[in-house]
Amino acid sequence: MIETKLPFDQQYVRTFSEGHGEPSWLLNLRLQALAKAEELPLPKPDKTKIDKWNFTQFTHHVVQSAPLSSLEELPEAVKALIDLEEETKNLYVQRDHTPAYLSLSDDLKQKGVIFTDIFTAVREHGELVAKYFMKDGVQVDEHRLTALHAALMNGGVFVYVPKNVEVKTPLQAVYIQEQEDTALFNHVIIVAEENSSVAYVENYISLQDQACAVANIVAEVFALTNARVFFAAVDHLAKGITTYVNRRGVTGRHGRIEWALGLMNDGDTVSENITRLIGDGSYGDTKTVVVGRGEQTQNFTTSVIHYGKHTEGYILKHGVVKDSATSIFNGIGKIEHGASKSNAEQESRVLMLSEKARGDANPILLIDEDDVTAGHAASVGRVDPTQLYYLMSRGIPKVEAERLIIHGFLAPVVNEIPLESVKKQLVEIIERKVK
Repeated sequence: MIETKLPFDQQYVRTFSEGHGEPSWLLNLRLQALAKAEELPLPKPDKTKIDKWNFTQFTHHVVQSAPLSSLEELPEAVKALIDLEEETKNLYVQRDHTPAYLSLSDDLKQKGVIFTDIFTAVREHGELVAKYFMKDGVQVDEHRLTALHAALMNGGVFVYVPKNVEVKTPLQAVYIQEQEDTALFNHVIIVAEENSSVAYVENYISLQDQACAVANIVAEVFALTNARVFFAAVDHLAKGITTYVNRRGVTGRHGRIEWALGLMNDGDTVSENITRLIGDGSYGDTKTVVVGRGEQTQNFTTSVIHYGKHTEGYILKHGVVKDSATSIFNGIGKIEHGASKSNAEQESRVLMLSEKARGDANPILLIDEDDVTAGHAASVGRVDPTQLYYLMSRGIPKVEAERLIIHGFLAPVVNEIPLESVKKQLVEIIERKVK
């Protein structure tokens, strides 16, 4: 059993919070969350035992890195994520726990868009952050990992798009883990007010191949009346990092949240992605791709919960598993009583590339209303021999034919990424992991 004694006490959390000039509401929330973390149980993801995983033991909670005077100072692996010509106008770079670079176009500033690190947001826009921080999205007391997150949050961003503002260029955040033994407790909040739209793309990247640390990541996305948020992420944290990631969305009337998630971590991972369709006529679409390799265990739960009438929810998950890795896909489409005329659809498919690899797809429909439509599809298997034969009959070698099939299998999500540099990176990660 992993030692569950927490590495930090109330005095540490108080000193950390006061050192960042945080308002009393956040300090009090942190202290209460730490007390709850001592008592609350771990989450219980279906078909995966995580009680022996390391979520609490790490060496560094804070590492101070130097800010960047130029993006040219970044390592090549990070520069490859950023189009240095086109995409530096709306960019945030975090090195371990230091906000190292931030740029937002003058046009968006003048329109009232906020795009800044979470600590600056708490100091300068405290009431706005307090309105959304761990209230209607992710709750502090859901389980030990959400409480720990609230207590130890040490990075992240805040995005706010005012009413009637359309952000036409994606906002990009790059979170770099430079020290192999430092923990990430990143918190992201995205708020799109009435009739606004924004696309946000985030990358998690480790510069060390091996690590011994923890990542506890929360994102809360709010698309208010008739607003649209597109959220893309590529997570690529190193082997030895135990990751818990919780991405949660809430929609207002006719609000839309679309997710495109490339979950490429090399360590054990638990991922929760829940979209709550509160407003009538709202829409949620989650597309996820996963590659598991080595001996890692991964559990991915995706839920779309319908509360409003005429809501539409879609889940698409494609995973590739090789070596001795295990990937569990749980898809939940839930239509609450009163959510009439709603539609819940999901598809989960897992491709196993080796004898010891294990994939499991569990589609669940929970329907508490009569006048609705719902459907699901799931499959777990190996590369289709008919597809392989077809490609090989055209003179393509077997290894290359398998590669093409895998890329075609994962393309529905890869093609959704709105930044070419990030899309290219995701393709390269997939290439390396399935080779």
